[in-house]
Amino acid sequence: MPFGNDRSKRIIHTAGCIIIGDEVLGGKTVDLNSTYMAKFCFNLGMTLKRVEVIGDDEEEIVEAVRRMSENYDFVVTSGGIGPTSVCHDETPAEVEYFAHSGGRHDDITYASIAKAFNLELVEHAGALERMKKLSKPHRSQPNFSFDVPSPALEAKKRMIRLPIDTSRSEEGQVLFVNEELWVPISVVNGNIHILPGVPRLFTSLLEGLKPFLIPRLTDPEGKGVYRLIISTPMAESAVAGYLTELAARVEPRGIKVGSYPRWGKRRNSVTLVGRDKEYMESLVPEVEKNVQGIRVEKEEDADQSDDPEEG
Repeated sequence: MPFGNDRSKRIIHTAGCIIIGDEVLGGKTVDLNSTYMAKFCFNLGMTLKRVEVIGDDEEEIVEAVRRMSENYDFVVTSGGIGPTSVCHDETPAEVEYFAHSGGRHDDITYASIAKAFNLELVEHAGALERMKKLSKPHRSQPNFSFDVPSPALEAKKRMIRLPIDTSRSEEGQVLFVNEELWVPISVVNGNIHILPGVPRLFTSLLEGLKPFLIPRLTDPEGKGVYRLIISTPMAESAVAGYLTELAARVEPRGIKVGSYPRWGKRRNSVTLVGRDKEYMESLVPEVEKNVQGIRVEKEEDADQSDDPEEG
């Protein structure tokens, strides 16, 4: 099995995402981060192979990160390292609250991942300095001081005790990708990236990882994968034969053909997904003819057709 520093340098083909939180499994919190992760991977040309949602359970976290680290090139975890947003439209104050939180009893991601790879939890001096500089005293703690021992200080420090492989250089194990945030990205075993569950923090930090990822992509220009959409008024069953033949014909060129019914709408969607945009574009007239459709940028673009039979 490759050592962590080898995993951090190899070409990225596949990705996995682990959403951690009892509140997601219990329906209290809506997971938006896996959807963002899927779009992020698609746009960079990484194949997201698996998304898992697990609870705040040490054994499940240990098993999941070991397995995904072994199976996929790029792995992201979300949640379990600080307070969880309760909805998708958290305010800036709620995002800032992450910096003032003391964590919760079920914020066990760091400790669990450290256990998974036999690592120590190390208080990261750089993260502490950034926390001091970038976080502001919370109104409920007007007398808080980083220089005076207190339960609040201890709680804050728990969020910067990171899984570190002390047998090798710390370079690459802790990343700061946004100058406006103190929050670090802890990188474990070379390919596990530990992110917070608050959606605005998650998306900001994930986007900040791009400069580190792009040189390792199969397409180092980061152009990613293309998706072309043809809107058709025909039933899925009516075009199934043609699409099956088309899929077999274009598969050697790395093109995938999809067919998606749109419930409650008069038109369905046929998609071509792949990297060879020129070849995909050359297929559009043929597909339009065989499914009696039209090329659209968004699925809903053809819903307001002038054809009275199509609404």
